[in-house]
Order: sequence, then C-alpha cells, then structure tokens
Amino acid sequence: MRIVRVETVELPQSTEVHAGSIGWLWVRVHTNEGVSGLGETFPATSPEKAVVLRDFAPQLVGRDPRDIEAIWLDLFTSVQYRGWAGAEIRALSAVDIALWDLLARSVNLPLYRLLGGRCRETVPIYNTCYDDAYDFNTHPAELARDLLGAGIRAMKIWPFDDVARRNRGQAISVDEMDRCLVPVRKIREALGEEIQIAMEFHGLWSLPAAIKIANALEPYHVMWLEEMLPQDNLKAYAALAREVSQPLCLSERLATRWGFRELLENGAASIIMPDVAWCGGLSEGRKIAAAAETSYLPIAPHNCGGPVVHFASWHLAIATRNLMILETVRRHYSDRFVPFVTSPGAPRDGCLGEPPGPGLGVELKPELLASGRVQVDDFP
Repeated sequence: MRIVRVETVELPQSTEVHAGSIGWLWVRVHTNEGVSGLGETFPATSPEKAVVLRDFAPQLVGRDPRDIEAIWLDLFTSVQYRGWAGAEIRALSAVDIALWDLLARSVNLPLYRLLGGRCRETVPIYNTCYDDAYDFNTHPAELARDLLGAGIRAMKIWPFDDVARRNRGQAISVDEMDRCLVPVRKIREALGEEIQIAMEFHGLWSLPAAIKIANALEPYHVMWLEEMLPQDNLKAYAALAREVSQPLCLSERLATRWGFRELLENGAASIIMPDVAWCGGLSEGRKIAAAAETSYLPIAPHNCGGPVVHFASWHLAIATRNLMILETVRRHYSDRFVPFVTSPGAPRDGCLGEPPGPGLGVELKPELLASGRVQVDDFP
C-alpha cells in the first residue's frame, strides 16, 4: 500500500468561539489500494493548509501509510528547525489522525480497537457552553437546567473573559468580581451541586489576579480552573497551584509529549488536557495520556474543534485508561457539524457510547465537496 495523493478541504469560516470566527481544515490521504483516511485541524486554515501541501505532502507520496510512527518523526523533523509549535504541529496532527483513520479502515475495524480497545462502556462528557439557546452570562440557570434535561451533568463557562480583556488581565475590582461570579452563583442557587461547573479563563490573567479569582470561587466548589495564565511559563502555574485549592486543568495549547513534560514534572496540574488537533495527533495524544498516568493524573481531552476531531477524541477517550471526562459542544454536534459530515456524533443520555467504525466512523458528505462552500486542493 502506498500514498498516491494528499488532499485538503478548507472551510475558512466554520463557527464562532470566544476568539471570533474560526475555520476547519480537513486532510484526506489517498492510497493506490483505494483506501483513504480523514484528518482535521483548526482554527487557521490557510497556514495549516500550506504546511500540509508544501511541506508534508511531497514527503508522504510514495510512503506506506501504515508506518505511522516513522512518518510522524520524519515530518516533525523536517519542520522543527524553524519552530514547530504552531501551524506545523497542527498540520502534522491532521495528517496523523488521517493515517490512523486509514489504518483502521484498511483492516475494517473501529479506530479505538487499534488503540488498545475499550477501557469503558461509555465516555462521560461535559458541555462547553457556546450555546445558541441560552447565554451563560444572562441565563445561566436556564442553561444548566436544559443541560441536565439532556442528561449532561457538567458544563464549562468563562464569565471572567470580558474583564480580563478590558483590564489586560492585570487587575479585577470588587464590583467586577461580583459581576463575574453572578452566573456561578445563580447556577448554585438554582440547582445546588447537581451540575458540575468548570471554569475557563483562556490564559488571560496575571498570577496575582488569578489567585484572587480562585479564592473568590472557592465557595462554589467548581470542577476545575482551566488555563488561568498563559501557557508559556509553567513555573508560574506551579506557583498558582501552591496558592489555590481547586484543581488546575492544563493545557490544550501545549504541543507534543515534550511540551507536557515540564507540566508533569512540576506538579502544577491536577488534570491534563491535550488536544489531538494541536498536540501532534492521536500518536502524541496517547503518549501524553500514558505519561500523565505515570503521575496518576487523569486526562480531559480538549475537544472544541470540528467533527473529525470530535470523533478522533471520542476514540481516544474510550481507549484511554486514565480518562476523566471528554469535552463536547452541544451547538456543534446538534447544528454546526450536521451539514458537513455523515454523522454528527451526538451523545445520548449525557454520554457517548461505543464509537462507530470502520476507522473514525465519519466521512465528509459528498455534496459538501461540490457545494462551493469549501476549497479543495491536492498534491500532486
């Protein structure tokens, strides 16, 4: 089996997140035996596509796609000299996911079987609240009740972001703190601790401000504090961990097992959060999970990208021994994914069951490729 063609499918504007409009880039790897694999990354499709087609595709054509470890190392080595923890590693992540999908399809098995099989019957999930029905800042209790009605017992919100941007993350007043706590307070007043609340901060705060916010959140028993500081100084996270009682969840923005090494060694994080679209794909995601397990730490994969990343994260989650919980976005699987893929991967009764197959168990809809909504390019 040999790779004969590498194809990119670019959707520059797919959905909206806290940082604005983002895009999804799909990568399809085709072979001379008619078997293909599908991968994905996000959010900046133009530079990611350039790396796939200009840097990686010429190296991929002619290779046996089943040599995943060797291909990963060769592609990584070819770009690491220029600085790789950006578009390069995101592009490599998409290629890696496609190769795993291709391998599993070639033997007609669901991908998780090649990752070691099931470690659990179902995957617990939480909802990241990019929501079309309710805004967590204005209707937090209504949103929480709605999620509970769907069987989802954990939610993630980020009510401190506006203040962080306004004050450049350096300070928060008493009045600002009180306003930011309102959504958390309303959820607890309405539902007690029936639903878990994870707090997201998008790396926007200074260390003193983060400590102040964490102390103010203590009475509300939140599930975790995520990305309170930028990810560039993990020693600062160790200092934060010494000052706060809540678990720290880190970090979707670290890349490869080497990026997570210092975090695991300094003991700052209680929960490890790799993103298979950014950390180096499924190959690195499973190694990061194994490294975390040596410190008896759980993983909670970041899963806020497109539909293919959703399925890849699902397969990794069910096959990972030290999984805590998997991120999902209700707006995505109930709406944004639907026009593009053969299955949106929606949960049932608040969890994800056994992932489908063969491979990832999801494909791009043929009508999408002919719709004019996407840009399709390939090499050669």
